[in-house]
Amino acid sequence: MTAFKGERPHRPQVDPLRALRAPNDPPWDVYLTGTVFLDIIFTGLDSAPVRGTESWARGMGSSPGGVANMATALARLGLKTSLAAAFGDDHYGEYCWDVLEQGEGIDLSHSRTVLGWHSPVTVSMAYEGERTMVSHGHEAPPEESAPECPPHARAAVASLTPGVRAPWIAQAASKGTRIFADVGWDETGAWDLAGLADLAHCEAFLPNAAEAMRYTGAECPRAAARALTEHVPVAVVTLGAKGAYAVDGRTGETAEVPAIAVEALDPTGAGDVFVAGFVTGTLAGWPLADRLAFAGLTAALSVQEFGGSLSAPGWPEIAAWWRRVQSVDRQEPAALRRYAFLEEFLPKDQASPWPLRRAVPTIGFRRSA
Repeated sequence: MTAFKGERPHRPQVDPLRALRAPNDPPWDVYLTGTVFLDIIFTGLDSAPVRGTESWARGMGSSPGGVANMATALARLGLKTSLAAAFGDDHYGEYCWDVLEQGEGIDLSHSRTVLGWHSPVTVSMAYEGERTMVSHGHEAPPEESAPECPPHARAAVASLTPGVRAPWIAQAASKGTRIFADVGWDETGAWDLAGLADLAHCEAFLPNAAEAMRYTGAECPRAAARALTEHVPVAVVTLGAKGAYAVDGRTGETAEVPAIAVEALDPTGAGDVFVAGFVTGTLAGWPLADRLAFAGLTAALSVQEFGGSLSAPGWPEIAAWWRRVQSVDRQEPAALRRYAFLEEFLPKDQASPWPLRRAVPTIGFRRSA
């Protein structure tokens, strides 16, 4: 039984690109493709599981994961988002499809359900501000007739794989789509930028500090970011609890924004939310420092909730945070000025007609319309 049949899709109250939209715009703001997992998240563990023992978690949540983390984060920030992915024909796949399409308003016209293929699953355990994951799945069968080219979009988000080209990236870039890329840990140990061939088609590259320093051989993250601009116009290096640093090689502009200190419940998907925030600010035409600040804020809000995709904040959560920090006595004026640019975008009403769904402890419950 599908989980959310009959519910109206979540519609963001804010369109950050409203002032920029024109009749001949691409149909989508952001396109992305990848693997959707069913995430099962355990939180409240006192320590890592010990071999030969049983550990009990104080909290649990289930939600779509994998590329769904990024897609949901983008959609909740008001971007028209199109996702191409394979879904299993089991209950997990049906649940993930309905949450993304019916719950979040994400376009799945380029996605498919694969008969006889079960959904990939990840179990994530959060403790001491970190996470450990166990995943299981099989690669989806290839499409009989793959689409010739991805749909036209303002931007696309890609995860680069060392030594592997993804033809759709070059195709999308040739149509004017702005490509934002991150990268996973290089299991080969080569750390060779030449192996990231699709980086040549990207506008922005967003590795973490360890990845950036290994790829460039730089001794500090800031030097690594500057070195990366020899290969991509904009380099953003995330610094963990210290925030993020960015360089725009076209203008020479640099920016560094500290992280917002929060008590993290579950860090799953925080990196995806950061990228989504940066993409949103870029498409909206914000200055580099504002884009970094917004990306860091959305990531900080996400780690205070269960799960990856369903922990992503929307504009009502951002507005609630802004009201709360302004009410704090003796708040540092410089800190308030840093986020004052949000004022023109935040919803003025206190209530959200579609409250954001958070990760639930189980799936399959029917809900009335």
